[in-house]
Amino acid sequence: MTTDGEVSTGHTHCLFCGSLNPRSLHLVFDASEDGGVKSLYTAPPELQGYDGIVHGGILASLLDSAMTHCLFHRGVRALTGDLHIRYLKSVPLGVPLEIHARVRSSRPPVHLLESEIASGGTVMVRADAKFMECPRKSTCV
Repeated sequence: MTTDGEVSTGHTHCLFCGSLNPRSLHLVFDASEDGGVKSLYTAPPELQGYDGIVHGGILASLLDSAMTHCLFHRGVRALTGDLHIRYLKSVPLGVPLEIHARVRSSRPPVHLLESEIASGGTVMVRADAKFMECPRKSTCV
């Protein structure tokens, strides 16, 4: 089943959150106290890079997805224009991860966001990104 939010954002087939993608991770992002979004996720062995750790590309995608959903929660559809990742610690497979994103500044059509992945209160990966809004009647293509 798709949600109204998925249909309006064009994310029904998203690899990370889409309800119509059979390989979706089915991430759900909830509003956080600071006006951002948060999600909990535990990476399975299929997302391994080096032995026992989550692949760095998956981590980057999780952070990007969180920032995108932060904008969705504000009614903004946008594409990532610039993404910077800082890997602080290896992220082990099979442990609960806290994913968080928040808006640093918004000057439409440009939005600056930041996100992080933590486990047990320790930040393991950080990102900041610049997003460009999609034209109002566009599906971002």
